[in-house]
This record gives sequence, C-alpha cells and structure tokens, in this order.
Amino acid sequence: MSKKTLHIILAQPRGFCAGVDRAISITEKVLKLYKDPVYVRHEIVHNRRVVEKLKAKGVQFVDEVEQIPSKSTVVFSAHGVSEKIGKDASVRGLRTIDATCPLVSKVHKEGKRYATEGYDVILIGHENHPEVEGTMGQIPGPVFLVSTVEDVYALEVNNPKKIAYITQTTLSVDDTREIINALQKRFPNIIGPDTKDICYATQNRQAAVRALAEQVDLMLVVGAQNSSNSNRLCEVSNDSGTPSYLVEDPAQIDYEWLHAVGSVGITAGASTPEELVQELIEKLRDYADLEISTLDGVEENVRFSLPVELQNTANA
Repeated sequence: MSKKTLHIILAQPRGFCAGVDRAISITEKVLKLYKDPVYVRHEIVHNRRVVEKLKAKGVQFVDEVEQIPSKSTVVFSAHGVSEKIGKDASVRGLRTIDATCPLVSKVHKEGKRYATEGYDVILIGHENHPEVEGTMGQIPGPVFLVSTVEDVYALEVNNPKKIAYITQTTLSVDDTREIINALQKRFPNIIGPDTKDICYATQNRQAAVRALAEQVDLMLVVGAQNSSNSNRLCEVSNDSGTPSYLVEDPAQIDYEWLHAVGSVGITAGASTPEELVQELIEKLRDYADLEISTLDGVEENVRFSLPVELQNTANA
C-alpha cells in the first residue's frame, strides 16, 4: 500500500536566534579555555538537546550558585540573572562569564535607568520565567509585573504620574500591544521603549508562523515544553485558525495528528537546533511521501559579539 503525500512547508526564519547562538558559543569556548569544571546556572537555553550535548562535553548544570565549588567557573544563561546571584557568585570566588542575551541586557539597562530617575517600573512578562526573575532582580526599585490587561487594572503603584514600562524580550509587538494600550489608558504619562527594542527574533518567528498558518492544515512547532517563545508560536498558529502541536522530541510524534491533513507547516523556537527539525522531517518520511518547500521570509543576519574576556579566543 502506497503512502499518502504530505506537503511540508518550513517557516523562514525558524530555530536559533543570535542570542542563543552566542550563549552556546560562549559555553563551548569557556570549556576550551579553562581546564577546571565549567558550571552553568540553570539551562543555558531552554532545549534539552542543547543541554545534553553540553553535558557530554563536560558542562555541569546546577540550580543555584551555592552548589558550585568555590573558585570554579560559572556561565550565566542567556536569560540573565539578578544582581543578587552575581554578588553570591562573587562571594564564592567564582569566575563568572555572562552569556545574557544582549537584548535582555538592554532591557536591564532601561529598567535601571527608569528606576534611578525615580520611576515605578512595570515589567510586561510571564511570572516565574527566568528572564523575568533576572530582570526584576536587576532593577533597584519597585517593579510591578503584569501579564494580562486585567493585571493592569489591578495595579496599585506608588506614583501614577511617574510610571515606566519594559517588556520580556520573548514577547512580540503583538503580544504586548493590548497591555501597553491598557497601561497608556490608565497611566497617560507612562513612558517606555520604542517598539524597535522588541526582540527581532520573537517578532520574525511569529510573523512567519502567522503567514504560514494561512497555507497549511496543521502546524508543528519544534521546541521545549518550558520554552516561552515555542509555546507562543503554537498559540499564534491556533489564533490564526490552524491547529498546532508542540513537538519536543520528534521521535514521539503522533501520526494520528496527520490522518486528515494534506499540508503541514514546521517551525522551531528560538532555542531549538535545526537538527531537531530535520529529525522531525525524517520521522514524517516514515509515515508519508513528502513534498518539501520553504516559506519566503526574513533572512536574519544578526550577530552578537562575545564577552570581552573571550574575544581574544574567538578563533581558538
């Protein structure tokens, strides 16, 4: 019996962003540079395959810096950390290498500037996300977290006439638009960053999924369960009327999803390596004959420089 034919359309762009590329490169270069064990606090990025590969090379992942032997080397993840964690590492005499995404660092600087100028700072983001925890711990003053429009109207700030907002980088312009509108309605004097400060990768991947959803019957998003941006790609597809599934391990795909489907869109979260996308395609080949094309889309050429202490080893 012959297989059915599936038309596969790959999103463009998809997968690794510049901040994730940088964080992984930093960790690998630190491994080569220092002979002693290299530790990473939390996952360097939210992807099991990336973490397991780094473990195989000798990286040790810990939940807190207190678990790291004194005088060791620690890399802080792409999500960023609070000032307290940085100070705790210093007290332990740890050599620290900061792999915080430069776009996250920019949000930290904006938040600090607003706080030092006397503003109450509102952070638009998701509670318990590591980036949000790090950002809130970087700002020397009141920080109010909002995740929904309802949160905005429940806010009780110190000075309604002096309010500023910042956003979690893994949220897009579309994700934050309603909340920002609600903030501006409730606090007419509120100030905040220009929309150009929104993470380019988040915006580009969501725009690609929105365009792709119009052309396919089903969307498969390759990414980790704890990846905020991967989960949001599923939501964007669902909101566009195209059902989606988050696929963390291509080996576990359920062919039942594909029975009444003729076309499938495939994308990947910003912390997902391309090899997982290719593994998913090979898994689909076991079920159907594939016709594969790639959506026209943005070709990203953003690159972030390494931390100063690693730049001289860039070609090592």
